Amino acid sequence: MDLKEKVDLNNLPRHIAVIMDGNGRWAKQRGGLRIFGHQSAITAVRETVESAAELGVEYLTLYAFSTENWKRPATEVSALMQLLVSTIRKETATLNKNNIRLQTIGNTASLPASCQKELMEAIELTKQNTRMTLVLALSYSGRWDITQAMQRIAIEVGQSNIKPEDINESTVANYLSTAGMPDPELLIRTSGEQRISNFLLWQMAYTELYITELLWPDFRKEHLFEAIISYQRRERRFGKTSEQLTK
Repeated sequence: MDLKEKVDLNNLPRHIAVIMDGNGRWAKQRGGLRIFGHQSAITAVRETVESAAELGVEYLTLYAFSTENWKRPATEVSALMQLLVSTIRKETATLNKNNIRLQTIGNTASLPASCQKELMEAIELTKQNTRMTLVLALSYSGRWDITQAMQRIAIEVGQSNIKPEDINESTVANYLSTAGMPDPELLIRTSGEQRISNFLLWQMAYTELYITELLWPDFRKEHLFEAIISYQRRERRFGKTSEQLTK
């Protein structure tokens, strides 16, 4: 029995989030520039997206570029933006072939105009697809997301559209960039780093974490299956006791 056959299709996480870490280290180990690692990561992205869709995962969110990543050397950021544009252009047809819808979260207005154009075109071309939603987190951070939600809620309060005493968790969730999406049940992080790096801070209150030492360019569908199987072996209590869950 291969790993895919061990996945319980009746207990899939609806939403999987991935911190794709380790591209630079992967390239350095091979004597290449960091951008070589980013280029080599495309296969990992493609296999993860297609395998998640085949299983029946509803949402897959990839942490592609954080707000903190703007602090990296200008040459690397420029190369990453060019890679992003070319990859989206090449992969849009494949997304349509696989009935996958593309969305994005983050401060996309800060991206170069060419990136914004390719993103908007790809989102428009795939908007009717229904098999899975692929979400690219670009120029994103959890703190940015919560801050922009607070700003928008404050405007609504100032216009008397919302009463302060009526603000609750659902209100906040509806103003986050992930409004309308289920919270991720599983977070996969590659490269062995033991942190969530300012990613989906509000949304991951009860997300199960799966950390692998594998560097992202080496990640393949079998590793996705391993992560999901690990998730399915866990007891998700949401603050309750095991006894309460069995009643």
